Amino acid sequence: MKKIRKLILLVLCFLFVLLLPACGGNAESTVVVAGSTSVQPFVELLAERYEIIYQDRAVDVQGGGSSAGIQAARAGTADIGMSSRPLSESEIELWHMEIARDGLAIIAHPSNPVSNITVEQLLAVYTGDITNWSELGGNDARIHLIAREEGSGTRGAFEELVMGSFRITPRAIVQNTNGSVRQLVSNDRNAVGFVSLGLVDGTVKALSINGIAATIDNIDNETYELFRSFWFVSAEEPAGADRDFIDFVVSDEGRRILMLEGLVPPPEQR
Repeated sequence: MKKIRKLILLVLCFLFVLLLPACGGNAESTVVVAGSTSVQPFVELLAERYEIIYQDRAVDVQGGGSSAGIQAARAGTADIGMSSRPLSESEIELWHMEIARDGLAIIAHPSNPVSNITVEQLLAVYTGDITNWSELGGNDARIHLIAREEGSGTRGAFEELVMGSFRITPRAIVQNTNGSVRQLVSNDRNAVGFVSLGLVDGTVKALSINGIAATIDNIDNETYELFRSFWFVSAEEPAGADRDFIDFVVSDEGRRILMLEGLVPPPEQR
């Protein structure tokens, strides 16, 4: 009887070892990525696709903010940190890579005569201090404000790059996707909204900011103001599973995923 119990135990142990990787129990192959909540949803999409292609690997994506992600990477509690802000002088010695640029386009109806707006005017529009297109050189018509919902990456970029410490007026119509913002603006001659630059099409027009057109070239040369870089950060040069995931992010497939979400690859990755 003891021999039988030992045999059963050995068989169970053998099966456990075989099934462990399939159950995601191989901790060594799990890449922990933490940081910016703006970068997080994009990396979650990348991780989801990566895990489908490489079923023996896992990526654990967590938020916490850019500073927390950089600190986690420095301390080794995360393999990769995510940041939507530039690294400070005390952080610049860490390994870092720009994975995408988040360009923000201010869109209006194609028939709207206004083609340019300053950042200061845009701030006044979204705080409710400017309410009529005539104040911007346009028609005598009330401005219909369209905005993204609280917590969205696009709204976060707009608040960071335009609003600063000010709040978007509650009279703005809130939409849950960039696509729905674009749709509303395309159907309303007096509407204004903001979307990721990659989602601008012929149904709307992107306003110039301070006289600079909203184009990929002007994001590349950094003359167009409304953009921010997304960064990966690590305590040292990534290797092993960490490097494999980063290589996927900058691969053709990774860039395709990011571009579908409206992000712009850095110049060196095109």
